[in-house]
Amino acid sequence: MSNVPDLTAIILGLILAAWLGVAAWALWTGLAMKSKADATLRQSGRLGRLLETSPALPLLVRSDGKLEASQRLMHWLGFDHLPAHISELHEASRGMSREDLEGLTQDVHMAQKTGSEFIRPIKVAGSKKALLIRGSLADPKIAPNGSALLWIFDATDSEGQISRLREENDLARAAFDALSALIEAAPVPMWHRSSDLKLTLVNEAYVKSVDAKDGTEVVENGMELIEPVNGLSPAAAAMQAKQQNRPFERTLATTVGGKRRMMQVVDVPLGESGIAGYAIDIQELEEARRDQRRFDETQRDMLDNISAGVAQFDADKSLKFCNTPFQRIFSMRQQWITERPEFPRVLDRMREMNRIPEVRDFPEWRDERVRWFRSNVPVEENWLLVDGTHLRVLANPMPDGGLLVFFEDRTEQVQLASARDTLLRVRTATFDNLFESLAVFAADGRLNMWNNQFAHVWELAVEDLNKHPRIDALMQKMAQQLKQPARISTIRETVRGATNEREQKSGRIEFSDNRHFEFAAIPLPDGNALFTMLDISDSYRIEQALRERNEALVEADSIKGSFLSNMSYEFRTPLTSIGGFAELLDQGVAGPLTAQGHEYTQAILQSVKRLGTQIENVLDLSQSEAGALPIAKEKVNLNKLIEDVTAHFAKDAEAKEIEIDLQLDDRLGSAMADKKRLGQAISQIVDNAVAYTGNKGRISVHGEGNVTQAVIHISDNGPGMTAGQQSKAFDSFARSRDQKGPDSTGGLGLPLARQLVRAHGGELTLTSEPGQGTLVSIQLPRA
Repeated sequence: MSNVPDLTAIILGLILAAWLGVAAWALWTGLAMKSKADATLRQSGRLGRLLETSPALPLLVRSDGKLEASQRLMHWLGFDHLPAHISELHEASRGMSREDLEGLTQDVHMAQKTGSEFIRPIKVAGSKKALLIRGSLADPKIAPNGSALLWIFDATDSEGQISRLREENDLARAAFDALSALIEAAPVPMWHRSSDLKLTLVNEAYVKSVDAKDGTEVVENGMELIEPVNGLSPAAAAMQAKQQNRPFERTLATTVGGKRRMMQVVDVPLGESGIAGYAIDIQELEEARRDQRRFDETQRDMLDNISAGVAQFDADKSLKFCNTPFQRIFSMRQQWITERPEFPRVLDRMREMNRIPEVRDFPEWRDERVRWFRSNVPVEENWLLVDGTHLRVLANPMPDGGLLVFFEDRTEQVQLASARDTLLRVRTATFDNLFESLAVFAADGRLNMWNNQFAHVWELAVEDLNKHPRIDALMQKMAQQLKQPARISTIRETVRGATNEREQKSGRIEFSDNRHFEFAAIPLPDGNALFTMLDISDSYRIEQALRERNEALVEADSIKGSFLSNMSYEFRTPLTSIGGFAELLDQGVAGPLTAQGHEYTQAILQSVKRLGTQIENVLDLSQSEAGALPIAKEKVNLNKLIEDVTAHFAKDAEAKEIEIDLQLDDRLGSAMADKKRLGQAISQIVDNAVAYTGNKGRISVHGEGNVTQAVIHISDNGPGMTAGQQSKAFDSFARSRDQKGPDSTGGLGLPLARQLVRAHGGELTLTSEPGQGTLVSIQLPRA
């Protein structure tokens, strides 16, 4: 009995141990399964992330049409949530179009039934996104019961590239078609050979040249346009171009349309594409060249027979041709000419032979003649040689860059012209110095010659007489001078009697001013008639008195000019001394000065400067009125000149708060003028404007122009001028008497400005109204 509890205890212990072992095994197995589950979850997370970031997203369509997909795919399709059924993938502004959805549904059903694969591109409504769907039957382990697995790719970029490639292909095809049409329409034969040198393509001009029906016949029969020349066939020439890898050109004769023509044939290698070729008909060009050579030979023969020397130079300035007179005039030997010397060497040889004019700087003179090659227009000169020979030189630049020079010996013509001019001057001087009024009428009644006394007595304009009027028209003007105008018929009949009837007649007439003249018409040997008039009244003495008075006035004006010039020169010396001593005092040479002392010296210097300017103006005005003011013209930028002049008066304008407004148009441009004198004229006008314009006034400078002239307007809003003041504006002495006050310009500003403008061939006008300001306008010619 005592062993029973022990056995029970042993059994209980074994059961407990077994239970502990099973618990330990269960615990270990659970831990292992947990670790494996964690690893599986991590792998599932990585696979899910990989699917989310992959370029293709899966879409599972079950057999009942229900969908399984990621949210990312729904975003591609424009949905905020996953539609429950495939039929819900179409909406108005998102998802697929109805046509794409119907096609996709059919593809899915076919894949679920037959297990076939399909590919379908679709467009997403409401966006530019393009998707590519690859579908097939899903693996049973993924989705059993006939589900379809669709892989969707974002093909937006690929579709764009395909569209661009398609557009480029269309453009390339259009360009190729255009090029093909151009080649087909080309007037010259063109062809193409394959790598085996056989013809593969010809144009219509080629077909016509070989008298074929069409291009197919040419290609099939291998009809060559060019005949073999010196053993070189067209195929061999093409091979040579291919081997040399550069165009192969040759000129040869061939038969085109039944006629022999000169052709320039070119074979052009195209790499792996074969060899292209074309032929240009140069028959007319060759004939023109032959004609040109014959013309040149004929021209040279002709030039050798003329009296003028002719020399032709090439573009490289070498002597190409010279005729015999040229060699004779400049003493040049044929042996030296055959060396084809350059133009500068020819000039050097002329100098050695003393056959050029005497010049101070020969290198510069030679360089000027070398520039004839670059001239745009022919250049003509007259050379006076040391031996008295007169040469007329005409240099004509050629289109090819060469130069053709003619040397005409005009010594005899110059001598004859000089003798003729001397005779004419003697005759004219004789006529003009006769006391009588003389006129010569031709047989047809036209005025042929006259002297100054005739024009003066009848008060006829020289311009009208230069037109050589008929006697009837002339008598109408002359009748106005007679006391009895009807008496002019007497003179008309007298002249006609001398020309037609060859009779000498005479008579007397009375002018409206009580002068009496005796006239006569004398027949001349050449068929003309000489009409002469003699003043037989006391009017001669009156006329002489008037002339003496006029000369006295001219002399008085000359004395006035001399007085002004001498006065100006006499003022300069003491004025210079005053200015110099004032500068020394201002610099403290004689001791330090007070502020008021400096102010006094500055006032002295300003007055000296202003007085010096007035003296210069007086000198310029006197020289201008005497016609002795020197004008050195050059190309002047008028915009820049006006800006510089107005900038000089900026401080004076600021002191009076005057606004200077520049309105310079680009058309103002430039003109040929003396920059100093023109600037002086504009300065005088601006100085007057600043001086007479009140505080806070305004001065406007406006510039414009056209092809022939430039126009400058300078206006101010000063007090203006009355009509009486305007009449004296250009009278320096009248203005000097009228002007008062510290701002006076001495009356020389506007008169000097007008003289300077007129010295340039321009004109200065003034317009003013009291209280409205003054406008000064300058019209300046370009040349």
